[in-house]
Amino acid sequence: MALVVAGERSGVGKTTVTMALLAALTRWGDRVQSFKVGPDYIDPMFHQFITGRACRNLDPLLTSETYVQQCFTSASQDAEFALVEGVMGLFDGASGREDVASTAQVARLLNLPVLLLLDCARMSRSVAAIAHGYRSFDPRLSIAGVVLNRVGSDRHLTLLKEALEPLDLPILGVLRRQDEIALPDRHLGLVPTDELPELRPLCDRLASLAETSFDWNLLRPLLRIGKLGKLGKIETPPPPIPTADAKIQNPKSKIRLAVARDRAFSFYYADNLELLERLGAELVFWSPLQDAALPEGVGGLYFGGGFPEVFAAELAANPAARAAVGAAIRAGLPTYAECGGLMYLSQNIVDFDGNAWEMAGVLPTEAVMGKRLMLGYRRAIAQQDTFLYRQGETLWGHEFHRSHLTHSSETPLYHLQPYDPQSPAIPEGWQSPTLHASYLHVHWGARPELAAQFVAACGNHPAT
Repeated sequence: MALVVAGERSGVGKTTVTMALLAALTRWGDRVQSFKVGPDYIDPMFHQFITGRACRNLDPLLTSETYVQQCFTSASQDAEFALVEGVMGLFDGASGREDVASTAQVARLLNLPVLLLLDCARMSRSVAAIAHGYRSFDPRLSIAGVVLNRVGSDRHLTLLKEALEPLDLPILGVLRRQDEIALPDRHLGLVPTDELPELRPLCDRLASLAETSFDWNLLRPLLRIGKLGKLGKIETPPPPIPTADAKIQNPKSKIRLAVARDRAFSFYYADNLELLERLGAELVFWSPLQDAALPEGVGGLYFGGGFPEVFAAELAANPAARAAVGAAIRAGLPTYAECGGLMYLSQNIVDFDGNAWEMAGVLPTEAVMGKRLMLGYRRAIAQQDTFLYRQGETLWGHEFHRSHLTHSSETPLYHLQPYDPQSPAIPEGWQSPTLHASYLHVHWGARPELAAQFVAACGNHPAT
């Protein structure tokens, strides 16, 4: 079995509670596999920091319902415990009108019970109404119990327990207000783990808090994989080895792929990276912040998202790296860039204070930071034949950024349509025969042929 940690809304402490549970299990030497519902990159970083295992994203819209089941089963095979952190409120999905891509949908797909987290800071007896509503709203779900968060005092706890008693709903954890335990955030969410030198002591405090705040006699059987409960255990085969029509012409050795990974570029799905390796790529990590040159002998470049706007001054202060990237891309080195990677390939990044910082200069546009948040799932329709797509091909991705480009490509990569089909599609992205650059984040789990075609393009290009 496993548990899904869900909140009655966003901001109730799902990530903190999940980290506390993972930290306690890891302290005790248990092998625990974590998962995150939705497209988020940062929460999985915290999971992996604690467990030492890659956290997997479970998103039936970005991938597929079948892939979610396969991914969960495959990643959990050698673990003793499994924990799934939800997204937003339990029933909040992609559109706000239904629960597609919601925590509830993933819990149903995996046949797992839900641990419901309630923020009790400003209520007492009303907690019973909320718990009752969530338990009865969808009879297909099983609520294993609740965690009471931000409890103010012993008297407050007594009132909460009295209110919940008629529901016969187990209280599996009680967390008092913990002002000294807080995760710093910025304009796109939490600050990533690589920027938090005090994260290890914080995780130690969370582990100690979890040891005394949860009913482990009830929790451990629910979290343990392989113990059959009321809902049973899902049985699905692991994901197949990906294949694609793309062929690599006479590769002489493993294909080296330069992956930008540092404090500025850290948004990568674990499944994407592992898929590239399974297809024969050797991932060579390098830092556009610190390295003066690209790694030797690489057949392609991969730029994920991240926070290049936060480190724009440092990126600008490394002209050797910027020049090497620009020269390689102009020479035709296959390149895949998402969001932050797209921004790095522009002429300049203009930060929140209006300062312009020179970037790689591949794309004739600037990336300007602003207040407007572009957020949501997008249906992408390819407008050109590229090394990844054929014209007219469609896929789902996710957009999440506060910057905009000052100029658009005359031959855009995609037309993007929001999840709401009544919204108009807009042109987006830059492309050439060997360049793919877009704000769209794409998970290749259900589309392994895209990763295969990227590797094939890298294998067919002379190494740099």
